[in-house]
Amino acid sequence: MSNDDDLVISGGTAVEIADSVRALVDRGELAPGQSLPSVRALAEQLQVNRNTAVAAYRNLARSGVVVSQGRAGTRVAQRQAVAQEGFAAAGSLRDVGTGNPDPRLIPDLAPALAAAAGRPVLYGEPVIDRDLEQWARDWMTPDAPGNPADVRLTLTSGAVDAVERLLAQALMRDDAVALEDPCFLASIHIARLGGYRAVPVPVDAEGMTVEGLRSALEQGVRAVVCTPRAQNPTGASLSEQRAAQLREVLDEHPYVLVIQDDYYSYLSQRPFHSIIGPGHRRWALLRSVSKFVGPDMCLAVTATDPDTAGRLAQRLSPGTTWVSHLLQRITHAVMRDPDSLALIGRAGAHYAERNASFAARLTALGLPVEAGDGMSLWVPVPAPAREVAERLMRRGWLVRTGYDFRLAPEAGSSRHLRLTVHDLSDEDAGALAADVADAARDAA
Repeated sequence: MSNDDDLVISGGTAVEIADSVRALVDRGELAPGQSLPSVRALAEQLQVNRNTAVAAYRNLARSGVVVSQGRAGTRVAQRQAVAQEGFAAAGSLRDVGTGNPDPRLIPDLAPALAAAAGRPVLYGEPVIDRDLEQWARDWMTPDAPGNPADVRLTLTSGAVDAVERLLAQALMRDDAVALEDPCFLASIHIARLGGYRAVPVPVDAEGMTVEGLRSALEQGVRAVVCTPRAQNPTGASLSEQRAAQLREVLDEHPYVLVIQDDYYSYLSQRPFHSIIGPGHRRWALLRSVSKFVGPDMCLAVTATDPDTAGRLAQRLSPGTTWVSHLLQRITHAVMRDPDSLALIGRAGAHYAERNASFAARLTALGLPVEAGDGMSLWVPVPAPAREVAERLMRRGWLVRTGYDFRLAPEAGSSRHLRLTVHDLSDEDAGALAADVADAARDAA
């Protein structure tokens, strides 16, 4: 590995200098975290104007190759490890941080698979199956803003795919996007990979905060991603009053893209309240079937304004232009089956009841918790979450800490755990609650 003084950076223009640094990174001569020469030193070394060196580093930062740290200089970007939803190397530990649905409460797909068989679908055919489109329109249009005739539907391979493509058609690298803090893991990944500047908007018991959104808009965000119900990880859902307050703030920014990720939809025990007013120009409401038809059913419906739909279609056009019609037909068959719908209804009630029961257990043990909506429970603890998690590992439990869900985990400690408890027996739930309470007291 080279020292800073040994680096052979070349070039006479900003583009040439940036290409030279990228080549050094690609060859491993510049390692992640290694510092680069100062702007002044680089300009003197290459005999170029200081502004040329500044432009080269700016281009590299926008491409995600380097990170500018102000007076601390410029360094090669680190390859950060990112947490994955639903995955943990649990080993012999009991994993209560997965966020997964209960497989016993997912409808049997066998009858739907048989019903989905039919003639082959060829290139050039409509991208949305006719029967699914009518069902999806009935599902989405009542909650979409404005004139129902102006609502456009797009299918993507799940909610994460939809958010990624929606942001890609609206943002450029280094653009700012408002994200909830704490935040859904996939949204954190999308912002990092896209090179967007994530502006945190705090979340409380009623959802995204008004002052937080106002501050983000004042910082020039070009898009907002909001979870109206069962916010992951907190379980918060927008109240009617909070949604109205957020709409009022957004009324002054009609061209900011507002994405509402209502991923929990059919399972939610809370009413849907929109933050998008009827006059907003750039908006998207998306709903996935993953939480109730199964994570392997990669299908989400996105309702948008016509302009956003056109831009989204352009983002989809270079590759496969449709979600498999087999998946569409299976989804339609499941969502039209009375027994499947009844099971989905029982699933939503089950998750809510188990979360409420576990919250009551913790509260009785001196650790007050309020159950929100969603698959998991957001548990405040009186000590740094990592210290509590370490003590729980010694007791045989693997949990998620709030650090995973923070946009800037290095900014401060987290005092929350996210627990998935809906599949625990009463005996196991009692044991976990006692261990959480004991670990929290020991760490405090």
